[in-house]
Amino acid sequence: MSFLDWIVLSCTLIFIIVYGVWKSRGQKDLDSYFLGNRSMPWYIILLSIIGTQASAITFLSAPGQAYSDGMRFVQYYFGLPLAMIVICIFFVPIFHRLKVITAYEYLEQRFDLKTRVLTSFLFLLQRALSTGISIYAPSIILSSLLGWNIYYTNLFMGGLLIIYTMYGGTKAVSYTQSLQLAIIFSGMFLAGWMVMHLLPKDIGFSEALHVSGKMGKLNVIVTDFDLNDRYNIWSGVIGGFFLALSYFGTDQSQVGRYLTAKTLTESRMGLLMNGLVKVPMQFLIMLIGALVFVFYLYFRAPINFNQGLLNKVHNSEYAPEMQVLEQRYDSLSVQKAGYVKALAAALKTENESEIEKVKSSLKAAETAGDTVRAQAGRLIKKADPLAEVNDTNYIFLHFVVNNLPKGMVGLLIAIIFLASWGSIAAALNSLASTTMVDIYQRMIRPDGTDAQNLRASKAWTLFWGIFSIAVAQFASGLGSLIEAVNILGSLFYGTILGIFVTAFSMKSVKGHAVFWGALLAEVFIVGIYAFNLVSFLWLNLIGCALVMLFAGLWQFVENFIAAKE
Repeated sequence: MSFLDWIVLSCTLIFIIVYGVWKSRGQKDLDSYFLGNRSMPWYIILLSIIGTQASAITFLSAPGQAYSDGMRFVQYYFGLPLAMIVICIFFVPIFHRLKVITAYEYLEQRFDLKTRVLTSFLFLLQRALSTGISIYAPSIILSSLLGWNIYYTNLFMGGLLIIYTMYGGTKAVSYTQSLQLAIIFSGMFLAGWMVMHLLPKDIGFSEALHVSGKMGKLNVIVTDFDLNDRYNIWSGVIGGFFLALSYFGTDQSQVGRYLTAKTLTESRMGLLMNGLVKVPMQFLIMLIGALVFVFYLYFRAPINFNQGLLNKVHNSEYAPEMQVLEQRYDSLSVQKAGYVKALAAALKTENESEIEKVKSSLKAAETAGDTVRAQAGRLIKKADPLAEVNDTNYIFLHFVVNNLPKGMVGLLIAIIFLASWGSIAAALNSLASTTMVDIYQRMIRPDGTDAQNLRASKAWTLFWGIFSIAVAQFASGLGSLIEAVNILGSLFYGTILGIFVTAFSMKSVKGHAVFWGALLAEVFIVGIYAFNLVSFLWLNLIGCALVMLFAGLWQFVENFIAAKE
C-alpha cells in the first residue's frame, strides 16, 4: 500500500475508536455496560444488528464466494424476513416484559437452572469458536499487506479488539457500528463502481452481467430439491428461516442488540427493517464478486490469489515448476480474454449460435485454467505442507490492493477492519454478558456490588478475547470463512432454538425433559453432520424438531412412570 493508503487507514480506525470511547462514557453497572441503559432508538438497533452480522467475513469472503461458486449463496438469506416477523411476535415481547439482560434468563423461569446453564454453554461454545474465525479474517489482510506471520497478526488484531470492547461496552459497539456501516456501504459502492470503471470501455454494466450470467455466476435461484446441496431455494427459505430464527431470536450477540432499545416498538422496528435490508445488501455484495470474476476474464488473474504462498514457492526448490505453470496459466488467460470479447460481441448481436459456440470455448479455457490452478495448489502444498490453497478469502483483497487507486485501497482495507471490529466486539460483549449474568452472577458471586460486577464483566471480556485469539490460530484450514462460520452455527443453533420453541409452545414439558432432550438432539446433530447426511442449513430445522420430539417423549415417559407410582 502507498503512504496515502496508510494515512487513510490509520485516520479512519483512530477516529472510530475515539468516537466509540466518547459515546460510551458514564458506565456504572451491568445494565449500562451490556445494554446501554436500554436507550437506543430503532435506527441504531437496525444498524447495530446489521453491523453485528456483517463481519469482515461478509465483505472479504462473500465476493470471493460469488467469484468461485456464483451467487447462489444469497439464497441462504431468503428465510430471514419471515424469521424477523416471528421473532417480533413471539420472542421480543417476552424478553422486554421480563427485563432480562440475556435471553437465557427466561429459560430458568420457564424450566430450571440446569437448562439455562446448558443453553448458555452451547451459545458460549459456538459463539467463541465463531469469533475466533472472525478474528482470523482481518488477520489475513495484515498478513498479506505486511508479510507478517498469521499467528502474530491474530494476536495483534485480537489484542486491539479486546481493549476496544473491554473499555467501551455495548454502547461503544452500537454507536460505532452505525458510523462504520455508513463508511462500509460507501466504500463497497465505490469498489463496485471501480470494477466497472476498470473494464474495457465497450463493456458496460449490462454486458458484464450477461457475461457473468453465461458463465454461471448469476445463479441466484436454484430450484432443484436436494438435501445435500448447500444452497437452493428450499434450503434457503426453510433451513435459512430456522437458522435466522435461532440467530436473531436466541443468540445473545443479536438479542443483546435489540434489548438496548428504548421500547418494544423500537426493537421490533429495528428487526423488521433488518429483514427488509439484509437480502438486497447481501445480493449487492455478492454481485461485486460476480463482476470481479468478469474483470479477471479480461485481465490476468494470479494462479493463486494468496500472494504470500506464491512467494514461498518462488523462494523454494519448486520455483522452476511454478514458473512453468504460471506461463501456461497466463497463456490460458490470454485465450480467455479473446473469448470473452467475442462473447460480449455475440451478445450484442444476439447471435445465439455464436454465443453458444464462444461460451463453450470460454468454459473449456476456464476449466483448463482450473486444472492448472489445482496443479499449482499441489505444488504449494509441497513447498509448505501446512498451507491452505483455497484462496477464496483472498480474491477480493487481491483485486482491491492491486487495482484500486491510492487512498481508496486504504479506505477499503479500513472498511474490512471496521466490519470485523463491529461484529467481533459485539460477540465478545455477548460472551461476557452471558458468562457474567447466567453463570458467574447466578452461581458464583450473586451478591457482588455494581462496581465489582462491572470489573468482573471486563475480566470475562478479556478471557473470551484470549480464547477467541487461540481459536483464530487454528482457523487457517477452513476454506471459505463465510461458509465455515455458518456451518459452525448450524451445529448448535437448531438445538438452542428447539429449547426456546419448546418453552413457548409445549407448556406441559418441564425442565428435566427439555434438558435431556436437548443433549440427545445435539448428539444426533453432530452425528448427522459427521456422516454428511444433509447440507448444513437443514441442521437448524432438524435440531429444533429433535429437541421438541425428544423433550415431549421424555416428559411423556416421566408422566407415565409418575402415574404408575
